[in-house]
Amino acid sequence: MYNHSRGVQEQQADELMSKYIKHYEAKTGRSRQLFMHASSLLPSGTSHNIRYFEPYPFFARMASGKYIYDVDGNAYTDYWMGHWSLILGHAPKVVVDVLRERVVEGTIFGTVNEHALRLAEIINRLMPRAEMLRFVSTGSEATMYAVRLARAYTGKRIVAKIEGGWHGFNTDLMHSVNYPFDEPEGKGMLEEEMRYLVALPFNDVESSISILNKVKDDLACIIVEPLLGGAGCIPADKEYLHVLQEYARKSSALFILDEIVTGFRLSLHGAQQIYSLEPDLFTLGKIAGGGLPIGVVCGLKEVMNLADVRGKGKWDRVSIGGGTYSENPLSMSAGAAVLEYLASNRDIYERLEMLGDEVRRGIDRVMVDHGIRVKSTGMGSLFLTHFLKDGVEDVRSARDAVQCDLRMQRLYHFALLSMYDIFFLPNKLGAISIEHDSIDIRRLVDASERIASDMASM
Repeated sequence: MYNHSRGVQEQQADELMSKYIKHYEAKTGRSRQLFMHASSLLPSGTSHNIRYFEPYPFFARMASGKYIYDVDGNAYTDYWMGHWSLILGHAPKVVVDVLRERVVEGTIFGTVNEHALRLAEIINRLMPRAEMLRFVSTGSEATMYAVRLARAYTGKRIVAKIEGGWHGFNTDLMHSVNYPFDEPEGKGMLEEEMRYLVALPFNDVESSISILNKVKDDLACIIVEPLLGGAGCIPADKEYLHVLQEYARKSSALFILDEIVTGFRLSLHGAQQIYSLEPDLFTLGKIAGGGLPIGVVCGLKEVMNLADVRGKGKWDRVSIGGGTYSENPLSMSAGAAVLEYLASNRDIYERLEMLGDEVRRGIDRVMVDHGIRVKSTGMGSLFLTHFLKDGVEDVRSARDAVQCDLRMQRLYHFALLSMYDIFFLPNKLGAISIEHDSIDIRRLVDASERIASDMASM
């Protein structure tokens, strides 16, 4: 792969991508027509930036189990899995059954209901640090409110996050997401909005402590994903997370664990159990909603009670809402159905971890056999293959990830989609559901080997 000059290699990569694109276009004509129409109504033809990919995304018609079907009749084995939210696969029976029962009773009440209380009780039982919680409608809201609670509780202003850490589109945390990490994340984001935010290099204890020491007197919280999701599917070192947690405590700041991706994905009790952590606040989403919109702010009673409005003026409480659709009976019931299923079938996690290990090892093996240097990162059922450039030996942070060959990673994912009907959103990590099995993993590894052969001939 690296035997040619860089210019020649890039030209050959373009030729290979052109081949894959032609094959994709030939089988997705209806999607192309719909995308052209969508582009006149929706920026980029979508309602989420990352869902666009060149030449155009396919339009989904339905999904079931491990498959997603497009409007042209193609069936793809899905590893994107609804932004990694579908641990039971698409349209699992336990969710479909409860939704059929619930939808005739109403889709939104706009008031309190027992379905929300039931889900709150389940989360409280499974996540001991969820002494109290509040339901919202998105993960972005959950992390925004967690930061607001931390600032109110501590009386301090500065938020420390991780370089590459993704906590949604809220303004407080929409910084240091994409490289270069010290620049605003595009137009409309003001430099002064970064005044009370610092970014820490992931898995680098010494540098992180040095940065924190400069702001410790005004440090409200440290917020961290136990596994960097959008920044490369990179697990945290246990020591690193414990150092951050201890630093927060010694500085009278709050330690916030963003488990929107990892909650109920890596274990029934989240990454906080795997890493033996005790966050003051943590956030949930994705799996907790059973495939429907949700976000959850959870934490210690003394912190969460700041949101209690009873008998308080506005200067005595923290205003954290939840939105019109918070506590809607469909999300609450679907989430409860999934979590109860997981609690009754705990062996699921051992099987998912086995499949995750199998796919990481298998992809790396066939790539290396063809002379292509890669590193597949992840934990449990989450994984992403990085294509290592010269000088990059491992992927332990967002800076390592962006120094890898993102072009070849995109080529690899698009080839899987175009040629082998295996769906990854290009450059994004994959998620395995209980609907996937060893045959699917072997098929993915075999397809990866054939793509590696194409790459090696460049």
